[in-house]
Amino acid sequence: MSDITVRAVRPGDFAQWRVLYRGYADFYEVEQTEKAAATVWSWVTDPVHEVSALVAEDTAGRLLGLAHYRPFARPLSASVGCFLDDLFVAPEHRGSGAADLLLGALRELAAERGWSVVRWITADDNHRARAKYDQVATRTMWVTYDMPPARP
Repeated sequence: MSDITVRAVRPGDFAQWRVLYRGYADFYEVEQTEKAAATVWSWVTDPVHEVSALVAEDTAGRLLGLAHYRPFARPLSASVGCFLDDLFVAPEHRGSGAADLLLGALRELAAERGWSVVRWITADDNHRARAKYDQVATRTMWVTYDMPPARP
């Protein structure tokens, strides 16, 4: 793991980030247009947008993984948490420690920013990721629902 560093995404990372983000979309079998990817890229490189990104990088400058995250209000506890929207490590780098380092960096960020929790969701059948998450976090009892907005 000492050969991997985690840092904030930089504008020059686009090409490598795009490969990783395409891999993430493919993993979840989600069609992702170039326009959608460009929108997300504009978010993660805009210092005033709520969504930010970390990347795991090896000593050769190759990006191995990414994490997209944002703060979210927690009214019941009157606190702010960190929501991890996307975490992905390229298949050839899984087991390298990149996921641990990305999650650890988010934990450190949460401490620095006074965030009360780092929270995320994953697919029920994502067994490899869930095994990792079970090592570093506590699975909650909450069930997630999605509701589309009303039609105009």
